[in-house]
Amino acid sequence: MRINITMRNMMTISPSVENYVIKKVGKLDRYFGDEIEAQVRLSIERNRFTCEITIPLPGEILRAEETTGDMYVSIDSVLSKLEGQIRKHRTRLAKRMKRDADPIEVFLPEEAPVGQVVRTKRFRVDAMDVDEAISQMEMLGHTFFLFRDDKTDKVCVVYTREDGNYGLLIPD
Repeated sequence: MRINITMRNMMTISPSVENYVIKKVGKLDRYFGDEIEAQVRLSIERNRFTCEITIPLPGEILRAEETTGDMYVSIDSVLSKLEGQIRKHRTRLAKRMKRDADPIEVFLPEEAPVGQVVRTKRFRVDAMDVDEAISQMEMLGHTFFLFRDDKTDKVCVVYTREDGNYGLLIPD
Protein backbone atom coordinates (compact mmCIF):
# COMPACT_ATOMS: atom_id res chain seq x y z
CA MET A 1 0.00 0.00 0.00
CA ARG A 2 1.29 3.41 -0.93
CA ILE A 3 0.67 6.26 1.51
CA ASN A 4 0.39 9.86 0.29
CA ILE A 5 0.44 12.42 3.14
CA THR A 6 -0.60 16.03 2.50
CA MET A 7 -0.97 18.93 4.92
CA ARG A 8 -3.45 21.80 4.97
CA ASN A 9 -2.96 24.92 7.07
CA MET A 10 0.47 23.64 8.13
CA MET A 11 3.86 24.62 6.89
CA THR A 12 5.47 21.23 7.52
CA ILE A 13 4.69 18.01 9.29
CA SER A 14 6.92 16.81 12.11
CA PRO A 15 8.85 13.61 11.44
CA SER A 16 7.26 11.95 14.48
CA VAL A 17 3.71 12.55 13.15
CA GLU A 18 4.74 11.41 9.68
CA ASN A 19 6.29 8.21 11.05
CA TYR A 20 3.20 7.61 13.20
CA VAL A 21 0.90 7.96 10.18
CA ILE A 22 3.06 5.63 8.07
CA LYS A 23 3.20 3.05 10.87
CA LYS A 24 -0.55 3.13 11.62
CA VAL A 25 -1.87 3.38 8.05
CA GLY A 26 0.68 0.77 6.99
CA LYS A 27 -1.21 -1.76 9.15
CA LEU A 28 -4.08 -1.55 6.64
CA ASP A 29 -1.70 -3.15 4.14
CA ARG A 30 -2.98 -6.57 5.20
CA TYR A 31 -6.31 -5.75 3.53
CA PHE A 32 -4.89 -4.29 0.31
CA GLY A 33 -2.08 -4.86 -2.13
CA ASP A 34 0.68 -2.58 -3.33
CA GLU A 35 -1.49 -1.07 -6.06
CA ILE A 36 -3.80 0.71 -3.58
CA GLU A 37 -2.91 4.26 -2.49
CA ALA A 38 -4.12 5.71 0.80
CA GLN A 39 -4.45 9.49 0.73
CA VAL A 40 -3.95 11.02 4.20
CA ARG A 41 -4.77 14.70 4.71
CA LEU A 42 -3.83 16.40 7.98
CA SER A 43 -4.91 19.88 8.99
CA ILE A 44 -4.96 22.25 11.95
CA GLU A 45 -7.61 24.90 12.59
CA ARG A 46 -7.89 26.76 15.91
CA ASN A 47 -6.12 24.02 17.90
CA ARG A 48 -8.36 21.35 16.32
CA PHE A 49 -6.47 18.58 14.56
CA THR A 50 -8.18 16.86 11.64
CA CYS A 51 -7.13 13.63 9.96
CA GLU A 52 -8.88 12.50 6.78
CA ILE A 53 -8.02 9.24 5.02
CA THR A 54 -9.36 8.28 1.60
CA ILE A 55 -8.74 4.87 -0.01
CA PRO A 56 -10.08 4.54 -3.57
CA LEU A 57 -10.95 0.93 -4.41
CA PRO A 58 -12.27 -0.50 -7.65
CA GLY A 59 -15.97 0.37 -7.57
CA GLU A 60 -15.94 2.02 -4.14
CA ILE A 61 -14.17 4.68 -2.07
CA LEU A 62 -13.46 4.25 1.63
CA ARG A 63 -13.21 7.56 3.48
CA ALA A 64 -13.14 8.62 7.13
CA GLU A 65 -12.47 11.91 8.90
CA GLU A 66 -11.95 12.76 12.55
CA THR A 67 -11.30 16.05 14.38
CA THR A 68 -10.02 16.16 17.97
CA GLY A 69 -7.72 18.21 20.17
CA ASP A 70 -4.76 15.87 19.56
CA MET A 71 -3.35 14.80 16.18
CA TYR A 72 -2.44 11.29 17.39
CA VAL A 73 -5.97 10.71 18.72
CA SER A 74 -7.43 11.93 15.42
CA ILE A 75 -5.24 9.46 13.50
CA ASP A 76 -6.20 6.54 15.77
CA SER A 77 -9.92 7.39 15.61
CA VAL A 78 -10.01 7.69 11.83
CA LEU A 79 -8.20 4.35 11.48
CA SER A 80 -10.72 2.57 13.70
CA LYS A 81 -13.52 4.02 11.54
CA LEU A 82 -11.77 2.83 8.38
CA GLU A 83 -11.26 -0.69 9.73
CA GLY A 84 -15.01 -0.86 10.40
CA GLN A 85 -15.72 0.23 6.82
CA ILE A 86 -13.27 -2.36 5.49
CA ARG A 87 -14.97 -5.14 7.47
CA LYS A 88 -18.35 -3.96 6.21
CA HIS A 89 -17.06 -3.84 2.61
CA ARG A 90 -15.60 -7.37 2.86
CA THR A 91 -18.83 -8.72 4.36
CA ARG A 92 -20.93 -7.07 1.66
CA LEU A 93 -18.62 -8.43 -1.04
CA ALA A 94 -18.79 -11.95 0.38
CA LYS A 95 -22.59 -11.80 0.60
CA ARG A 96 -22.86 -10.55 -2.98
CA MET A 97 -20.63 -13.35 -4.24
CA LYS A 98 -22.62 -15.90 -2.25
CA ARG A 99 -25.93 -14.49 -3.54
CA ASP A 100 -24.77 -14.49 -7.15
CA ALA A 101 -23.44 -18.04 -6.94
CA ASP A 102 -25.47 -21.02 -8.03
CA PRO A 103 -26.76 -23.29 -5.28
CA ILE A 104 -23.99 -25.31 -3.66
CA GLU A 105 -24.08 -29.05 -3.98
CA VAL A 106 -22.18 -30.84 -1.25
CA PHE A 107 -21.50 -34.55 -1.22
CA LEU A 108 -19.99 -35.91 1.99
CA PRO A 109 -19.65 -39.67 2.07
CA GLU A 110 -19.44 -41.11 5.57
CA GLU A 111 -16.11 -42.84 4.99
CA ALA A 112 -14.30 -41.07 2.18
CA PRO A 113 -11.14 -42.80 1.02
CA VAL A 114 -8.05 -40.61 0.84
CA GLY A 115 -7.78 -38.77 -2.49
CA GLN A 116 -11.50 -38.82 -3.27
CA VAL A 117 -13.65 -35.80 -4.12
CA VAL A 118 -15.69 -35.10 -0.99
CA ARG A 119 -17.17 -31.72 -1.91
CA THR A 120 -18.47 -30.13 -5.07
CA LYS A 121 -19.23 -26.44 -5.33
CA ARG A 122 -20.83 -24.64 -8.25
CA PHE A 123 -20.64 -20.88 -8.76
CA ARG A 124 -20.83 -18.23 -11.45
CA VAL A 125 -17.55 -17.07 -12.97
CA ASP A 126 -17.59 -13.29 -13.53
CA ALA A 127 -15.59 -11.43 -16.17
CA MET A 128 -12.93 -9.13 -14.69
CA ASP A 129 -9.29 -8.17 -15.09
CA VAL A 130 -6.42 -9.72 -13.13
CA ASP A 131 -6.08 -6.80 -10.69
CA GLU A 132 -9.77 -6.98 -9.80
CA ALA A 133 -9.50 -10.76 -9.32
CA ILE A 134 -6.56 -10.29 -6.93
CA SER A 135 -8.53 -7.66 -5.04
CA GLN A 136 -11.55 -9.97 -4.77
CA MET A 137 -9.32 -12.84 -3.59
CA GLU A 138 -7.72 -10.67 -0.90
CA MET A 139 -11.01 -9.21 0.25
CA LEU A 140 -12.42 -12.73 0.64
CA GLY A 141 -9.29 -14.00 2.38
CA HIS A 142 -8.83 -16.87 -0.09
CA THR A 143 -5.56 -18.25 -1.46
CA PHE A 144 -6.91 -18.61 -5.02
CA PHE A 145 -9.68 -17.13 -7.14
CA LEU A 146 -11.33 -18.37 -10.34
CA PHE A 147 -12.46 -15.71 -12.84
CA ARG A 148 -13.11 -15.08 -16.52
CA ASP A 149 -10.53 -12.75 -18.09
CA ASP A 150 -12.45 -9.85 -19.62
CA LYS A 151 -9.88 -9.41 -22.41
CA THR A 152 -9.47 -13.03 -23.57
CA ASP A 153 -12.78 -14.44 -22.25
CA LYS A 154 -10.85 -17.46 -20.87
CA VAL A 155 -11.40 -18.91 -17.41
CA CYS A 156 -8.25 -18.22 -15.34
CA VAL A 157 -7.05 -18.78 -11.79
CA VAL A 158 -5.07 -16.29 -9.74
CA TYR A 159 -3.38 -17.63 -6.60
CA THR A 160 -1.11 -16.53 -3.77
CA ARG A 161 2.38 -17.99 -3.90
CA GLU A 162 4.39 -18.94 -0.82
CA ASP A 163 6.77 -16.02 -1.43
CA GLY A 164 3.85 -13.55 -1.13
CA ASN A 165 3.58 -12.82 -4.86
CA TYR A 166 0.75 -13.94 -7.11
CA GLY A 167 0.51 -16.60 -9.79
CA LEU A 168 -1.85 -16.68 -12.77
CA LEU A 169 -3.01 -19.87 -14.52
CA ILE A 170 -4.20 -19.31 -18.09
CA PRO A 171 -5.52 -22.25 -20.17
CA ASP A 172 -4.23 -22.82 -23.72
